[in-house]
Amino acid sequence: MDDATFGPNPANHVPLTPLTFLAHAAAVFPDRTAVVHGAIRRSWAETYRRCRRLASALARAGVRRGDTVAVMAANTPEIYEAHFGVPMAGAVLNAINTRFDAATLAYVLEHGEARILITDRELSRTVAQALTSLPRAPLVIDIDDGQVPGGELLGAMDYEAFLATGDPADPWTPPADEWEAITLNYTSGTTGRPKGIIYHHRGAYLNALSNLLLWNMGPHPTYLWTVPMFHCNGWCFPWTLAAAAGTNVCLRAVRVEQLFALIREEKVTHLSCAPVVLQALSGASPALREGITHRVQLLTGASAPTPGTIESVERLGFEITHGYGLTESYGAATYCPWRPEWDALPVAERARLKARQGVPSPALEALMVADPATLAPVPRDGLTVGEIFLRGNTIMKGYLKSPAATDEAFAGGWLHTGDLAVWHPDGYVEIRDRSKDIIISGGENISSLEVESVLQRHPAVLEAAVVAQPDPKWGESPCAFVAVRDGADVDEREIVAFCRRHLAHYKVPKSVVLGPLPKSATGKVQKEALRERARSLPLLI
Repeated sequence: MDDATFGPNPANHVPLTPLTFLAHAAAVFPDRTAVVHGAIRRSWAETYRRCRRLASALARAGVRRGDTVAVMAANTPEIYEAHFGVPMAGAVLNAINTRFDAATLAYVLEHGEARILITDRELSRTVAQALTSLPRAPLVIDIDDGQVPGGELLGAMDYEAFLATGDPADPWTPPADEWEAITLNYTSGTTGRPKGIIYHHRGAYLNALSNLLLWNMGPHPTYLWTVPMFHCNGWCFPWTLAAAAGTNVCLRAVRVEQLFALIREEKVTHLSCAPVVLQALSGASPALREGITHRVQLLTGASAPTPGTIESVERLGFEITHGYGLTESYGAATYCPWRPEWDALPVAERARLKARQGVPSPALEALMVADPATLAPVPRDGLTVGEIFLRGNTIMKGYLKSPAATDEAFAGGWLHTGDLAVWHPDGYVEIRDRSKDIIISGGENISSLEVESVLQRHPAVLEAAVVAQPDPKWGESPCAFVAVRDGADVDEREIVAFCRRHLAHYKVPKSVVLGPLPKSATGKVQKEALRERARSLPLLI
């Protein structure tokens, strides 16, 4: 059929943007609860009005299409509203990591050219220090949250006063092109300056819907905010919750007692978290579960959880889905869908299968595990290690002001993740390590993730990180850094003995250090710092 005469027109082609989800929720479910924060309960109609008012206030303050508006805040209603109000003004939202130090914050504000900074009073010390080093300070608007006991107000006015300068009746315009930037996200920058990752409206729209499908969320979920909204824009869930007309339950900081209390009081159905939160849940008192009679769906990602952690958390009444992604992929790019035939397997085997990174998400075009030099796919044998490559509409536009780094990341027409994995016969991928974290001992590759998984099966171990240390005989050997549970009585040699029972001899750590693990601004273990420490440690065995 010759359809050359047909072209897109306003009746059949509209740029994709997640902003339409908010308008739809307000029109169809105006009275349903959209946001809960302490005593605050707002409907979708009220949330839409506030987002429109924010867009109007930004425009009246001089913000123009393509300008950057930064927000540095905990998971509160203000940062949720910014995910809609800022792009409604045609601007780009830069949700900033609240754990950044002053120097990094100053760099991000200057590099991203933020016109306005909306900032939480609790973070005023860091923000004030950062502002003093900027050649041009942005207009500062304070979030004066009643749940914050301290901090200073730094800005020209607070958020509610700023909203009052806008008019919810002012029109807002969707993007003329779905390729327009919607957000700017910065990496944690643990090994150098953080990179600015640009998302577009199309990718945000598609990944928000993909979240609904891969998690089978259904209509009107009640979602507890444990993933920071600054991290991959909360894995795109601010827009997902609008698409489903669900309820956003805000949580300023992840404290296990408050987390369980909100699950019980608000009847939370879904939450997302990194494995570090899983570890905290697994060590929680069983008494905290009292009064919770429903199962909670939990999506975990950011780094690979161990099967032991998954097993212990599911025994508390959580149903875990494992996802995998990067900031460059808008959050979850793969997920590990459960197959009914696995129900009859032993608990430990079910947890091992669930710990795999899985298959492409519904919005991702393609995934492959391949040789990083040739891009030739590896055999699907569950043994051959290659790098994970991603391709599709839910991949970043690129790195802000870094064309060379962008070209390198996209070499060969795929996003290079740097994560090493095997490809199983059933099509599921399983990460073995980051490329820089593989330990080569006597010519043999040792997966730090495999050793960490064994370590975390020890009842005294809360979390573990394994890195390479110099070995005069083998070149490199595993070195384990172990955080133990409160009250646990264990020493280094007992940890080594445990590993000997569960690992091949050459994979057993030759050094063990007990103590807390250093974390990056995004909560990930700083392995670079651990490698530096390992260089000077003596070998135990």
